[in-house]
Amino acid sequence: MLLSTLAECSRAVGETRSRLAKVALLADCLSRLEPGEAAAGASWLAGAPRQDRLNVGWALLRQALAGAPPAAEPSLALAEVDEALGRLAAVGGTGAAAERSRLLGSLLARATRGEQEFLSRLLVGELRQGALEGLLVEAVARAASIPAADVRAAAMLGGLPGVAAAVLSRGAAGLGRFRLRLLEPVRPMLAGSAAGVAEALEALGEAAFEHKLDGARVQVHKSGGEVRVFTRSLLDVTAAVPEVAGAAQALTAPSLILDGEALALEPGGRPRPFQETMRRFGRRLDVDRLRAELPLSVFFFDALHAGGQDLLSRPAAERFAALAAAVPAPLLVRRVVTADVAAAEAFLAEALRLGHEGVVAKSLTAPYAAGSRGGAWLKVKPARTLDLVVLAAEWGHGRRRGWLSNLHLGARDPEGGGFAMLGKTFKGLTDEMLAWQTERLRGLAVADDGQVVQVRPELVVEVAFDGVQASPRYPAGLALRFARVKGYRPDKRPD
Repeated sequence: MLLSTLAECSRAVGETRSRLAKVALLADCLSRLEPGEAAAGASWLAGAPRQDRLNVGWALLRQALAGAPPAAEPSLALAEVDEALGRLAAVGGTGAAAERSRLLGSLLARATRGEQEFLSRLLVGELRQGALEGLLVEAVARAASIPAADVRAAAMLGGLPGVAAAVLSRGAAGLGRFRLRLLEPVRPMLAGSAAGVAEALEALGEAAFEHKLDGARVQVHKSGGEVRVFTRSLLDVTAAVPEVAGAAQALTAPSLILDGEALALEPGGRPRPFQETMRRFGRRLDVDRLRAELPLSVFFFDALHAGGQDLLSRPAAERFAALAAAVPAPLLVRRVVTADVAAAEAFLAEALRLGHEGVVAKSLTAPYAAGSRGGAWLKVKPARTLDLVVLAAEWGHGRRRGWLSNLHLGARDPEGGGFAMLGKTFKGLTDEMLAWQTERLRGLAVADDGQVVQVRPELVVEVAFDGVQASPRYPAGLALRFARVKGYRPDKRPD
């Protein structure tokens, strides 16, 4: 398949509001993929490249596009684009930036204008076309003529791109290899959000409440004498975290798959900042030195396999019991089970007093939905907000085409004057807010390069966020974590 065909499908899906119509468009496109294209095609239609860490940002992209006038006719095949992205992901070492620019420019020079736009959004993670993974699951199932529940269950274990490749070429027979295996990671179950513990209890009934630790999610596998530790993104980091591996090795159970958090603690037991913990998971590590400077502790909250049995489909209460039987109390995340709002509020207060982010409320009856973010787990965290100034905004894509969407956010710089950028966000914006801010920001515009509109720093917006961390990405040296718009503040001046 030509890239232009898939890019056109993406455009059509983004401009379609009907869920059924989106599924039909996606299924038609998927059914026309060749077997060797299916994994990449499904991944791109879900909005992300298959390759991990391409290290392509807007600055590199603009540089590459500047030297790559669009091709007149489409000629790029999906397989060769996927191969080119593989080469791009492998670049490292001295001269990496120049080599990335060369490879990216060479690829974009062969792309039409529509293909360049599709690739640009894909590479920087802003292909917001309304084709979420749930829709892709239904589309893959329709294209392969198998039940969506079977595709969904397999995707929890093998990831949708791999499942799509298997079933689009072999049908239902392709699902056979997607099952829980020791020493092979599965995608973690994720939590939704609740405004407070009362809302969580209203949704779940009696629930388990756990301290929400701000560490690194780890999945630990033990098979006999072998232990492996995987990150949330399924990378094997066993060698980087010997304390975590050692804790699992010391457990008496012969086979385990455990879900938990690894984090660095201060001498008194309070958690260190998230970014300090993440130093232990970098690419180039002096493990012995870092272990001495920044030792890790691990705490487990779920069991996917224990006692020789797979537990994914078991109710959470059974999984928690299996976990408690296999892991000693000092290695367990603190948990209470209650239906009482006052008790849950007291538990949340305790978590915050100990320096944790908040709590996670969990259904006692739900199975472990690997890779899914639903209503069975609900995180409750106090909202923190800042009043920031809009410095620029990016033109939207897909159903946000024609609107200024992704906001560049700034705080006053007390030393240099003006405003220092702290990050971007497109989250939390309703259609009404998008329409209003587009009109307002166009009136404040001082420059527009077709992608980013620079504006006079006059518009104040209230932004919720999960934390602030050191970052070399912005001149301020700081960045907001998980920023989202709460609302505009016309009552406040930028100064």
